[in-house]
Amino acid sequence: MADKNNQEIVIETDVLVIGGGIAACFAAVKAREQGVDVTLVSKGVIGRSGMSPWAHGTMAVPPEKKDKIRELADQAHVGGEYLNNCTWTERVIRESYARFQDMLAWGQPFLKDEKGDYIKPMSGNQEQEGRLWALEDGPGSWAKSLRNQPVKMGVRILEKVMIVDLIKQDGAVVGAVGITRNSFDLYVIRAKATVMCAGSGGFKPVGGWPLGDLTSDGHVMAYRAGAEITGKEFEDFHNGMVRRQGGIWLSNILPMTNAEGDSVPGFGFGLSADIEAHEGRAPLYRGEDEVFSGVALGLSVHTAEGVWPVDEDCSTGVSGLYVAGDSCATMIVGAAYSMGGSGSCNASVTGARAGLAAAGYSRQKVLPSINWEEFSELKDSVIMPARRKGGFSPNWVTQLLKNAMMPYYILRIKHADRLQPTLAFVEFMRDHLCPRLFARDPHELRLVHETKNMIINAEMKMRASLFRTESRGTHYREDYPLRSDPDWLAWVMIRQVNGKMTVYKKPIPQEWRPDLTAPYEERYPAAV
Repeated sequence: MADKNNQEIVIETDVLVIGGGIAACFAAVKAREQGVDVTLVSKGVIGRSGMSPWAHGTMAVPPEKKDKIRELADQAHVGGEYLNNCTWTERVIRESYARFQDMLAWGQPFLKDEKGDYIKPMSGNQEQEGRLWALEDGPGSWAKSLRNQPVKMGVRILEKVMIVDLIKQDGAVVGAVGITRNSFDLYVIRAKATVMCAGSGGFKPVGGWPLGDLTSDGHVMAYRAGAEITGKEFEDFHNGMVRRQGGIWLSNILPMTNAEGDSVPGFGFGLSADIEAHEGRAPLYRGEDEVFSGVALGLSVHTAEGVWPVDEDCSTGVSGLYVAGDSCATMIVGAAYSMGGSGSCNASVTGARAGLAAAGYSRQKVLPSINWEEFSELKDSVIMPARRKGGFSPNWVTQLLKNAMMPYYILRIKHADRLQPTLAFVEFMRDHLCPRLFARDPHELRLVHETKNMIINAEMKMRASLFRTESRGTHYREDYPLRSDPDWLAWVMIRQVNGKMTVYKKPIPQEWRPDLTAPYEERYPAAV
């Protein structure tokens, strides 16, 4: 057992970047290019954290293809069922090519044909013109180029250090506190500006997407600091197949049949298997392989959940705090994944913008002094679970949470009669179990804080799902099965007010709304 008499390791920096994926690396590099001191912290390994290692390419639209930019933006808006933030959708597409050029300059390989042209993936029988280039060395090839560039630029890198909470003083974020996996030492990082790139979060599903280190840390830290959160009602669209030779394969493109041998049509995007199961026609098959959902349990649509960016600089509305990647809810695809390659592209664009903005902000500030007496309570809360002699194990509480959230009839096929008691159970875990979590070693201490974050994320998802009394995109309410225009042409926002989680609407701007006099099949062509 590690020594619980922890030490404090204090680091001072201009810009603190939290995360280890595409967004974090872009933020760190772009900030460092401005000549400021940058510290990049990941609870995993840079380039291998979160979903970034599993990206299969990126969107890249040359700036001269203005018609293509407009076409893609319009397609994403309709496909996203009018919940896109249209300003961000166009911005990300417009800047995609510049970020693609950065990736090439960093040494990231992309697949070429015999003529030397970049290969585009197929959608049906058509190439995805101007949108996505496949990686030359497969998904794992991101890791090397992502890590090499910050190292080359002289960015200070801390790996296997989990940032637990932000330090907020006089209304501004002035740093963060973290823990390491091999001791009970505390990292105290003083920073003029902080960029949150800690990804999104699920509930540690077994099999499928590798979400083990994605536990909504960034969303929850920003929420506690006072930022707005959105998009928690939308669910990831992937399902998986149990292959006969063992293992999991993710697929949404092969034809699917139910237990009766009937072809299963699309329902929304990715809910087909759940609808069929709910009607008693499971198991589902793609070819000879059985289909199941929940491979990304708790994850939402890329860019559709997270911290709301209040301006083009990815500011959070909290002084000194910026956000990028899957921590940042740009809503570029709306309520469904309506634009291929946009996850990695959005990460690079928002990472670059946030890094530049944070560098500019830091140059106007002096390193703030910290009121250590006020800060002592935060430090104690971080290490306290390791000082308890007993309580609840984080593994046990996480299993309870997974048991509650895993059934398809909670997050996939929703109904108030099921959501409400699940919310009550999540509140019980928050109020009774979380305060009594304990850790016997540094690894368990990390799990304690991850478990707390996942429970707050579950509460957000329950409250947002109850609040949106309609079905739209990947949010399906069995008790409200229809879209409700114009009442729900709005984003569901979450903010902490006086210590309580508050949920409210943010209406979509009038100019982004569909023509409600147009026939339904024209407004929602994918639904008919």
